[in-house]
Amino acid sequence: MRTIVPALIVFLCALTFISCKDAMNQTKPSISKETFGNTGDGTKVFLWTLKNKNGITVKITNYGGIVTSILAPDRTGKMGDIVLGYDDVKSYIKNSPYFGSLIGRYGNRIAKGRFKLDGKEYKLATNNNGNHLHGGNVGYDKVVWNAEELRTGDGVGLRLKYLSKDGEEGFPGNLDVTVDYVLTDSDELKIDYAAVTDKATPVNLTHHSYFNLAGAKRDVLDHEVMINADKYMPVDATVIPTGVLAAVEGTPFDFREPRKIGERIGKVEGGYDNNFVLRDGAGLRLAAKVSEPESGRTLEVLTTEPGLQFYSGNFLDGTIKGKGGIIYSRHYGFCMETQHFPDSPNRPAFPSTILRPGEKYQHTCIYKFGVK
Repeated sequence: MRTIVPALIVFLCALTFISCKDAMNQTKPSISKETFGNTGDGTKVFLWTLKNKNGITVKITNYGGIVTSILAPDRTGKMGDIVLGYDDVKSYIKNSPYFGSLIGRYGNRIAKGRFKLDGKEYKLATNNNGNHLHGGNVGYDKVVWNAEELRTGDGVGLRLKYLSKDGEEGFPGNLDVTVDYVLTDSDELKIDYAAVTDKATPVNLTHHSYFNLAGAKRDVLDHEVMINADKYMPVDATVIPTGVLAAVEGTPFDFREPRKIGERIGKVEGGYDNNFVLRDGAGLRLAAKVSEPESGRTLEVLTTEPGLQFYSGNFLDGTIKGKGGIIYSRHYGFCMETQHFPDSPNRPAFPSTILRPGEKYQHTCIYKFGVK
């Protein structure tokens, strides 16, 4: 009995220490705001920092709705920034390949910048190889959004609102857009999109973070990717879908089982920049999962949308100096953009992207962070 009591005391003390240590590793969810600079016309831009109870931290600016930073732990608990970007807003304004931004009114490409709707032809900016890309010359990634802090049962977040006026970038209708970013205590960045219009218009909103789960220490070619899709969209030389929904089986586009990005990228001209046709129908479901072997970090992507654009950072060319002076070379980041299909306004066989008065556009995307 005399030997049991001291042992019990030691055990209880050890248990208490572990519990205290776990508690110290957790923080209360928080949100803070700071100045991030000014646009060319002098408009003030702000940066919000969201932190969940586990210490995961997301920074978002109301310029372009850009996620500038995501700090997530590796398997040892060491935090690392897993998205590409800049340290100041002027760099985003001067030269950014859509780093971390909200994309609209139409994410991805519309062939030749033209489409017909209800018997009328609309002409848009042709800002990418003769096609319309990501909303045009001044898309949603280049405007200042109205922002409101959120505290929900899920976590802390930011509500961004923007009124895209009739005729902006050639699109019809006044489109009232709301995007909620929420960082949950389940280590998820949840993005809820909503929009209403007063005139029929195409709508395809998405998010464009360039992820690098190694903390941008090297390229992403060793990242292992699973995409929940049996079909993908072959594209022409200007990255417009041919209209064929091709089987991934037997091709370098087969990611139904985890494969390294670099394993077969040499067989894809230019690298990956294709839309995948997701399985399992409608509703929120797993679209993709990515893991980085050395850090152990993982990323799950869930969506309500029918498609996922997988882009392997092909156009990064070593001319961009990002956060902390890091040079972003080719394939230094990958994008997982949940969305409808490219060029849908010109493809009646694709799921419709037309929003009409009285209807509501809704789309949810979740990026879930983990380790293995």
